[in-house]
Amino acid sequence: MISKLDNSNEDVGNQIFKVFQNSYKVEAQLINACNFPPLSRSIEDIKNSETLFYGFYENGCLAGVIEVVAKEKQLEIDSLTVDPKYFRKGIAGQLISYILDLFEFTEAIVETAVANDPAINLYKKYGFIEFKQWTPNHGIRKVAMSLKNIL
Repeated sequence: MISKLDNSNEDVGNQIFKVFQNSYKVEAQLINACNFPPLSRSIEDIKNSETLFYGFYENGCLAGVIEVVAKEKQLEIDSLTVDPKYFRKGIAGQLISYILDLFEFTEAIVETAVANDPAINLYKKYGFIEFKQWTPNHGIRKVAMSLKNIL
């Protein structure tokens, strides 16, 4: 079941933080990153964020989270995480489908590490196409992908 999350709520913010930490630790290992910026995000950062969070619940537990910004017909996927206990169950794909159906947009954008093949392949499955690569100050090479939508 997918529902909107109130990230400003103490308990919900803590749940989001836990999923982020568990998932991003695995991603950091996958891409061989010693200093992985998403792991530095605090509970307070999450609780104070003005982005929108949606969660996938399985048996009453928060199993996956997608974080988005929707503005002027552009949809940005800022985070997509699944707790490792729930990997390989299609949760990330369900969250992507849900968001793409929920919002009216002309373009959706997402960024991930170039070395994160599972994420890149997942986004390609939903029609995202790479349009840029670069290396930010933290040194982890990134790729940006876009999905155009005709309304």
